[in-house]
Amino acid sequence: MELKRDVNEEIKERFQLVTERVEVIKAETTVAEPYRDYFVKTADYICFINSVLKLVDGDEYKNLSMDELKKINDRAYSDIRPENYETSYANPTYAVKTLGEAYGNYLCLLLGKVRDALGYAMQSRIEEVTVVYELFVEVYNIFESEELTVEAVKDAIYWFSSDYQDLFLDYQIRSMVDDGMSFYKDIVMNSDLADLRYLYAYGLNVTDNEIGIAKFLNTRTEKEIEDMASTCTEAFVRGFELGKKDISKKKTVNIYYAVGFERMVRKVVEQLAKLGFSGIIRTAGVSTTSANKQHEFDSKFEHGLFYDKAYVDRRLSVLKVSFEKYKELAAVMAGPIAIETFGEKPFEPVVKKEAVKLNEKQQKLEVLFGNGWSQVYHEYIKGDETSFTIIAYPIPEIGDNFEDIFADTIKINTLDQDLYRQIQTDIIAVLDQAEYVRVQGKGDNKTDIKVMMQTLNNPEKETLFENCLADVNVPVGEVFTSPRLTGTEGVLNVSEVYLNGLKYTDLYITFKDGKVAEYTCKNFENEEENKRFIKDNLLHNHETLPIGEFAIGTNTTAYVIGKKYDIVYKLPILIVEKMGPHFAVGDTCYSFEEDSMTYNPDGKAIIARENECSALRHTDIEKAYFGCHTDITIPYEELLDISAYTKSGEKITIIEDGRFVLPGTEKLNEAFNS
Repeated sequence: MELKRDVNEEIKERFQLVTERVEVIKAETTVAEPYRDYFVKTADYICFINSVLKLVDGDEYKNLSMDELKKINDRAYSDIRPENYETSYANPTYAVKTLGEAYGNYLCLLLGKVRDALGYAMQSRIEEVTVVYELFVEVYNIFESEELTVEAVKDAIYWFSSDYQDLFLDYQIRSMVDDGMSFYKDIVMNSDLADLRYLYAYGLNVTDNEIGIAKFLNTRTEKEIEDMASTCTEAFVRGFELGKKDISKKKTVNIYYAVGFERMVRKVVEQLAKLGFSGIIRTAGVSTTSANKQHEFDSKFEHGLFYDKAYVDRRLSVLKVSFEKYKELAAVMAGPIAIETFGEKPFEPVVKKEAVKLNEKQQKLEVLFGNGWSQVYHEYIKGDETSFTIIAYPIPEIGDNFEDIFADTIKINTLDQDLYRQIQTDIIAVLDQAEYVRVQGKGDNKTDIKVMMQTLNNPEKETLFENCLADVNVPVGEVFTSPRLTGTEGVLNVSEVYLNGLKYTDLYITFKDGKVAEYTCKNFENEEENKRFIKDNLLHNHETLPIGEFAIGTNTTAYVIGKKYDIVYKLPILIVEKMGPHFAVGDTCYSFEEDSMTYNPDGKAIIARENECSALRHTDIEKAYFGCHTDITIPYEELLDISAYTKSGEKITIIEDGRFVLPGTEKLNEAFNS
């Protein structure tokens, strides 16, 4: 196809050559079965992408009907949707079965890179489209050759992934900080949001969720949408005020949201503009309903096919160069506003023996890269100069009560902060007296953990706990601290919990000196699989993690609403963490900004901002941070007791048998009786 838009001549020529070659591949028989079917189908998918690119390039895509757009979207994602996934080359089980153990996973990975080209095509990123096509042809040529070897295929994918970091990773960093990169923002600000064809402009998977939430928001009044937006923007500003951070030198804000929320996002952008900020919507900042979570789970570690130290070093080097290139833009980034969603059917993954897994050396490299990424990021976008706000709303998939749940979610997000401020101040006053806090489960819940508190020398002016209202984390409702690791020990047990979209059944973690010592769950019959599942997805390949946060959630209203609609298991951690005591494994809430004083609304300085791990940041930063922070909440009904124990041995109970009993907190129990 001939491109109409202005494109670098060299890239245009390469694009023409490679697309012509792909067309020919569809009719060739030089590659024998079982591989020929794979290459023909993948070449056909590339031709489909080109047909979409042609429509985008000629500005015809925006004139298509809703039915035409749906057909294109179905074609784009049909092979990975559950009904077709079992016989898709994107499925490692099928790929290995049909293409063999030697090449199945490599060709599965290659197909994933080809599929990514659709997103590049929608954004007219012709160079990215071209290099992906060239990789496909290069691998095809290897299979045509008598010199076909696994090493040759691996090398092609490795060097593509390494060499083009300058292109892909640089774009990722620039899109984070440069408000001139406005593809997604243009959709939000310039589309007719009453015409739902705009939902297909992203090239992302569109389902009844995206269509349903867009339709629903279009029925809301202007005032309702304004209020939803202002809940975010006002909370974002409060985050700077409470942290006593200078917001005046910041100019941009990252906005994260799910497709369908554009009407609300437009108001967020407009309100930010009135405050002097430009909203940036980066490519990675827009989400949509997954076409298949099992596919995402299967491909999570496919880079393990070629992952090595040189590749990690290359990525970190490009990351540093890219941030340095855009350092002036990074310096004025104020932080993110994230509008998250909840309500999708809970996902219980199947662990497939064919799916790629990281070996022990690669797991350590993954940790190395995560630490390196965090260090570089915070070097240029400093945590002690930025803030954030996260809020969540339901999507139609949550059930027939969607509209009622949405209304109750707004209620949760706008609870009386003054009421919670005082109640939580009373709780903190007791916790500040504690040498340690003991949390015990009841019934089948085996939780029994002793949490050591840090030393408080000046209780008149200082505190150990943050009084968390609806600013950085909406909704209101928790007090939290960074506990002392030494002496913190015991068992954390939860019967059922969803963390980062994955279900854990009977999660059981033992802590010693505040760090994970043992762990298991009952997701799988095989104990080795249970441990691997936790290490891969909860410990993020670390051998152990510390307790970075201990908190007591006070939002009983959210808890009762969750129970009312039987959706507790569908609620996001953002809300669930406010519905009982929780422990976060990983970094503290103050990572990379421990040296900046933080204050509660009563003016007291929060001094428990680091632990024995993060205290190493000045001498051995590799051991100070872990690049993760996952909250694990014990629901009220599984809770026997939370009590503070003072140095004199006095026991002061805060929660008993799932109810608040500390004087001054009784009003929190009213929700249970409503």
